[in-house]
Amino acid sequence: QLQFVESGGGLVQPGGSLRLSCAASGFTLDYYAIGWFRQAPGKERDGVACIFGSGGSTNYADSVKGRFSISRDNAKNTVYLQMNSLKPEDTAVYYCAADKGPFYSSNCEMEEGYYNYWGQGAQVTVSS
Repeated sequence: QLQFVESGGGLVQPGGSLRLSCAASGFTLDYYAIGWFRQAPGKERDGVACIFGSGGSTNYADSVKGRFSISRDNAKNTVYLQMNSLKPEDTAVYYCAADKGPFYSSNCEMEEGYYNYWGQGAQVTVSS
């Protein structure tokens, strides 16, 4: 059974950092593109960052470029989202998801319609 377990969410002050983890079981992440998405109250779910397969090309939303970093450890079958310089507008439930393809390029997608498997979500709250 394909499953994600997300961890690392919580409450942090503006300017602080958090690292989210997304551990996969039941499948090997090497062959999937992995995305992080977030949904704030009353808003649609938006793509934050993604990383493509074993080659590791990445893509970021403009709102998080230079502050967030996505990475993967295939040996641990885990993907991470390092979030620095957090702002109150980063408050949301964060989801990781896997895109099984097929892939026609080495770029990952930032639209949720491409993603097949989803984690349960982790709350991130940025507040003083």
